[in-house]
Amino acid sequence: MGRFHRHPDGAAHDHDHDHDDNHDHDHDVGDHSGYSQTGAARVMVLENILSENDRVADENRRDLRAAGVRTVNLMSSPGAGKTTLLRRTLVALRDRLRIGVVEGDIATSLDADRLEGLGAAVSLVNTDAGFGGECHLDATMVRAGLARLPLPELDLLLIENVGNLVCPAEFAVGEDAKAMVYAITEGEEKPLKYPVMFRAADVVVVNKIDLLPHLDFDLPRFLANLADVNPTATVIQASSRTGDGVDNWCAWLLAIAGTAAG
Repeated sequence: MGRFHRHPDGAAHDHDHDHDDNHDHDHDVGDHSGYSQTGAARVMVLENILSENDRVADENRRDLRAAGVRTVNLMSSPGAGKTTLLRRTLVALRDRLRIGVVEGDIATSLDADRLEGLGAAVSLVNTDAGFGGECHLDATMVRAGLARLPLPELDLLLIENVGNLVCPAEFAVGEDAKAMVYAITEGEEKPLKYPVMFRAADVVVVNKIDLLPHLDFDLPRFLANLADVNPTATVIQASSRTGDGVDNWCAWLLAIAGTAAG
């Protein structure tokens, strides 16, 4: 699916997190007029793919909510620090929430292995195993991962999406909220260059702030760029390496899970 993309303009495309069983999704599939011979066919293929994905995402959401599970889709570029943040999260919350993880990667179990033994139920989904090696998780892949989790025994599901700064934001998977981990090593301009991801996020964890003294990075400029793209996103400054700010991230998760922080 990663070779097919929506191109939202920010005004015409919005996915409400509170879906119902009969919710219809409107998709802006972009301007395909440059493909004079195949433009109409491309639009039809994209609409069919995205509509089928949304149908399965709604099934996932119904099953998760029926089990009393709240779900966060955690996205980032490769190397931003998602797995390290997840490790700290599982340790910090294991006495407060029953957590499950769907761990998405194109190949290997390296990240899933790092999460073992921390009190969470972990289900690995490799996209090269029957899913074409895609650069994101879609709703069907997540559904396969859900089948291996004890949903009635969980309070919160964290979906660690495949590291990619575009595709994961385009595919609903049944989540209640989208979270993004952004590393300051990526540069201040990324919200402007990759607006789909930053616009989709309910919360942006600005990670690796322990490196600020060592980088030529303009944090106020980044925050201004983020506000231009997504003025309503919650921003949490953190370091998954040192643990700074992780308590604020955990408080946000507790609120999503419906548990009072503190």
